[in-house]
Amino acid sequence: MEFRLLGTVAVETYTGPLPLGPAKRRSLLAALLLSANTPVSVGRLTDSLWDDTPPSQARGVIQGHVSRLRALLVGADAEAYGVELATLGDAYVLRAPETLVDAQRFEELLMLAREQRSPGDTVLMLKEALSLWQGPALSGAFAGPPLKAAAHSLEESRLATVELLARTYGTLGEHHRAAALLSAETAAHPLRESLAAELMLALYRAGRQSEALDRFHRTRRLLADELGIDPGPKLADAYALILRGDPGPSAAPAARARVSSGPAVPSTASPASTEVGAVPVAEPPGAGDTAGAPPVVRHPPSSAQPAVHPADPLPVDLLPRAPRGFQGRTAELAALTRAAAGESPVCLVTGPAGVGKTALALQWAHRNEALFPDGRLFADLRGFSEAGEPAQIDVLREFLLALGVPPRRVPESAPAAAALFRSLTGRRRLLVVLDNARDSATVRALLPGGTDCVTLVTSRHRLEGLIASDAARPVPLDTLEADDGTALLAGVLGEERVLAEPVAARRLAELCGGLPLALRVTAARLAGRPQWTLAALADELADERGRLAFLDVDDTGVAAALRLTVQHLPPDAVHQFARLGHHPGGHVDPYAAASLAGTGPVAAAAALERLAAAHLVSETAPGRWVLHDLVRLYARGLDPAAAREALVGVLDHGIATALAAADTAEPGGEPCFVLPDGFRRPAAVRDFADRAEAMRWLSAERENLALAAQAARDAGLEDRAWRIILLQWPQVVWRVRDNWTPLLELALESARAGKDAYAESRVLTLLGWVLTEEGRAAEAAALLEHSPRLAREAGDPLGEATALINLAVVRAELGELPAATENCARAVELARREEDRHTEMLALQHLARMRLTARRPEEALAHARTALDLGPEHEEAARRSLLLAICGEAHLALGQEDDGVRLLDRAAREAEDAGYDEGAVRALEVLVRTTAEPSYRVRHERSALRLATAP
Repeated sequence: MEFRLLGTVAVETYTGPLPLGPAKRRSLLAALLLSANTPVSVGRLTDSLWDDTPPSQARGVIQGHVSRLRALLVGADAEAYGVELATLGDAYVLRAPETLVDAQRFEELLMLAREQRSPGDTVLMLKEALSLWQGPALSGAFAGPPLKAAAHSLEESRLATVELLARTYGTLGEHHRAAALLSAETAAHPLRESLAAELMLALYRAGRQSEALDRFHRTRRLLADELGIDPGPKLADAYALILRGDPGPSAAPAARARVSSGPAVPSTASPASTEVGAVPVAEPPGAGDTAGAPPVVRHPPSSAQPAVHPADPLPVDLLPRAPRGFQGRTAELAALTRAAAGESPVCLVTGPAGVGKTALALQWAHRNEALFPDGRLFADLRGFSEAGEPAQIDVLREFLLALGVPPRRVPESAPAAAALFRSLTGRRRLLVVLDNARDSATVRALLPGGTDCVTLVTSRHRLEGLIASDAARPVPLDTLEADDGTALLAGVLGEERVLAEPVAARRLAELCGGLPLALRVTAARLAGRPQWTLAALADELADERGRLAFLDVDDTGVAAALRLTVQHLPPDAVHQFARLGHHPGGHVDPYAAASLAGTGPVAAAAALERLAAAHLVSETAPGRWVLHDLVRLYARGLDPAAAREALVGVLDHGIATALAAADTAEPGGEPCFVLPDGFRRPAAVRDFADRAEAMRWLSAERENLALAAQAARDAGLEDRAWRIILLQWPQVVWRVRDNWTPLLELALESARAGKDAYAESRVLTLLGWVLTEEGRAAEAAALLEHSPRLAREAGDPLGEATALINLAVVRAELGELPAATENCARAVELARREEDRHTEMLALQHLARMRLTARRPEEALAHARTALDLGPEHEEAARRSLLLAICGEAHLALGQEDDGVRLLDRAAREAEDAGYDEGAVRALEVLVRTTAEPSYRVRHERSALRLATAP
């Protein structure tokens, strides 16, 4: 009898494999085998068989699977092999000799391998260990969180063994064998940097230096495209060693050290980065040539921000300020302190809406600042907000930026960003506050990796899945007791006023349902009216509570308090408050508030201040206001008939402000479109001092603009929806791999719904370029094929030219060079007819590269010279370098070596002066192949090292 985990979960016998049946039964067996001879609780088995919330009959299902598995083992004479599936209280244990479990034999062979003195014997042991693998670990089982983690750990151990075997081959001088072994694994794990580094060294030592360098560049591009990161130290060191011609140290000691330290963890690139301060072109045409050059930029990289290294401890603090007037909750604060003790604790504060969960979490966080010397992170997950939850990648991006990761080094996918976040927090003492979580899965993806980190979660749900999977320690929060409620009133009104009417104060606390939100808005009304008695307000509140039905929630105390508060506000504040309920985004500034209310920003700011004094809105940052979810619902019900008018106002405000931002960020750029019919020009539009300020606004408002576009689409305002999305093109161009596709697809739906050929063409052009940059060339080509025709139908020649350039780029990438050349030539004609030098220059650059690729150097040279004569601005160093390099390569192809070398040297120097290392490497690579001048090799090595090791 043999138990298999290294492949499909199975039980092998002399008569064949046992019929284990469904995946959940295999999961049960896998969970028991992974802890063979150790009791496994029903709770742990439940986690292994179900991903999130298990069914109510989970225990019965597990008992049924155990019974069937026990019968199978008994029928296979398991007792003769010393195998027994036993029940121990609330747990089960599978007793079996370790020699019967392939995963245990694998580990034993690894131990034997590290004890061998002869590399040859080590190779034999390692090959025997790897022969036990028959596929991905735990295949055929349902992968609950514990089994996913176990499968990942086993795979990591296997890959570390492969790397060790390759290094041992290297010790024996069998570099070709090492390269063959690593090539297959690298193909299956292209993002694992340690594998790529080992393969590079094996190829190099086997005399295949060009293949080794090619492997580096392929891996570098893949890391950039898939994860948005640069090569890490292991990969960069291997590259530097090859460039130096250094044979490197013996691999044997390192190999032995790796075995003794356990399974290897995949190398991850250092997220620290020097920010590239270049600015994309004015239009959104896929700048960068067909050979993979980066987008063309305007401002030189010398304007970059200093590098930030997240490896260095950086104290961060994203916590909102401590709540004012916090009262009571002594027992809950103590419970949080107890829950926060231990290793990697997750503390879960639960309770109904308005009960003060966030206030409790923030109060505890501020009181215990000294426990977290590396800082405190905070995210509002908006699990119960109509504005919708933020994407996980957005939350992780904010955390990573706070930890010092430069924006361009933040991974684009949520799993990669979560892995980087866990890595960065592995050795820190941080507090992570996750507010308003809806479900367990959202929280799990945001948990830090350090054992000294504390995660504090608040939710209206119990999140039992988080309790089961991550041992979250719940701290339930109920409404305030009457004494604490009156203490809260006293904190706002003063003790004398409450002591003068203790019975009325207690009655108020009871009428507010013990909800801090209701108590605070009630106290705010009383604070500004010293002549009012608490008893009179209690009578009024009791009367209103019986009649109000404004909110479709159970918290009628909140509704009553809100109504009474609003009734005593001045008319302009009430009007502003009612219109705020129709805002589709998560926050407002005075300009957006003014657009909702049809006023000016000064009047809107005054109204917001008045509403803040009544605790109806909160200022989370200077000029940035938010409404509590329940308050938003109440405000929306005050004037439902104004919903469309308010929405149109805020949409047109967004269009006007985005136009101003785009014009400031890319001055002189072509306007994207005319204003929509019935456009309501705002009373005032925000001014932007410079490009940086405009780009900051576009970044900060990205979520609000996306929500506004979705609201416009839902309301049938398609002409606003696609405009408000397309106007974000400066941000799209600057951060092209930042998951813009869903938003642009919404714009495309809106353009098509409105039967607007101009809009559809413009959106397709930008979406196609984004897909190209994401490596989805076939999809991009299918979309871009329609864009030039639509632009012609719409009478948009420059739009047609831009579409043709983007289509040419993707066709060249797909190997359709004749069609790509034809597209570029047509784009040149259109740009010349419209006298648009910028678009003409861009088209000529791509056309020149394509002619060079087609071995037509005379034509390439002519096109590149024409583009240079159009006079690109001085700050376009990257484009100028690319054009000069094309000229130099064309001269070489024509046999004019002196001119070619001179122009390539000039291209390299201009790129070096601008900090454009990719351009320098490209030009110098050609020079190194062309001439024996040693200075070119030295400069190439330096540029390549800068590019490889750039943080």
